[in-house]
Amino acid sequence: EVQLVESGGGLVQAGGSLRLSCVASGLSLDEYVIAWFRQAPGKERVGVSCISSVDDATSYADSVKGRFTISRDNAKNTVYLQMNNLKPEDTAVYYCASREVGAAEYSYWGQGTQVTVSS
Repeated sequence: EVQLVESGGGLVQAGGSLRLSCVASGLSLDEYVIAWFRQAPGKERVGVSCISSVDDATSYADSVKGRFTISRDNAKNTVYLQMNNLKPEDTAVYYCASREVGAAEYSYWGQGTQVTVSS
């Protein structure tokens, strides 16, 4: 059974930092594209960042560029999202998801972790 489990969310003041973790079981992260999404109250879920299994290429939403960093530790089967200089608009439930290279859809999703940034 494939599972993605996020952790690391919490309450932080604006300007603070958090590091989210996504631990995978039942699949090897180095064979999948891993992404972080977030969903704010009353809004649609949107992509934040992703990392490729092919060449570790990364991409970021414009809203988080320069503040967030995605990385992967294959030995721990874990993907991280380091979030610095957090803003109140970063408040959301953050999800990690995985898809096979070349697939159009993300096939596995975690349950999410809440990030709340106070002003």
